[in-house]
Amino acid sequence: MAQDVRIITTGGTFDKQYDAISGELTFRESQLPRILAQARCTLGFHLEGPLAVDSLYMTEEQRLEVAYACLHSAEDRIIIIHGTDTMVNTAAVIARTLPEDHTKTVVLTGAMIPNSLEGSDAIFNLGCAVSAVQLLPPGVFLTMSGRIFSWDNCRKNKEKGIFEAIDPQRSVMENRS
Repeated sequence: MAQDVRIITTGGTFDKQYDAISGELTFRESQLPRILAQARCTLGFHLEGPLAVDSLYMTEEQRLEVAYACLHSAEDRIIIIHGTDTMVNTAAVIARTLPEDHTKTVVLTGAMIPNSLEGSDAIFNLGCAVSAVQLLPPGVFLTMSGRIFSWDNCRKNKEKGIFEAIDPQRSVMENRS
C-alpha cells in the first residue's frame, strides 16, 4: 500500500509566473495541484504552503519553519519545493533539526526555469522527487536534473547551472541524516 506524501512549497523558481504588467516573475498560486492532476499521479498528496519566497531572501527563521513542518508532519515521506539558490542551506537545517532516530525521508527539489515557461525542468524534477521519496531510506536528500544527492554532499554550481556532488566518490546512501 502506498504511503501518503506531504509536499511543502516554499516558493522558488518552480512556482513563479510571468506578470505581464510588471514584466517580472512573481508568485501567484502553486501550480502543483494542476501538475499532479495532469501527471495522473495516484499517490495521496497533502499540500502545505507556508511560504512563497525567493530562496535568496529566505531567513533562518523561515528555514526552521520548514524544518519544523517536516518534523511535525504526519507523513514520513516529504517533498519540499524550494528555490535552487539556497536549497542546500535549508536541507542542512532540516537534517540538523530532525532527531537522529527519525523515520522521515525528505527530498528537496526545485527548478532552474519556472514551470510556467517553455523549457522548464520543474515537472521532470518533481517526478524524480516523487520517485525518490518512495525509494530512499530515512534521511534528507536533494534531487535535480535526474540526480539524487545527500544533503551534505551537494552544491549548486552557478557557473555551470547544475547541482553536483562535492565528493563524487561518495554514495548518496552514506551519511543520510
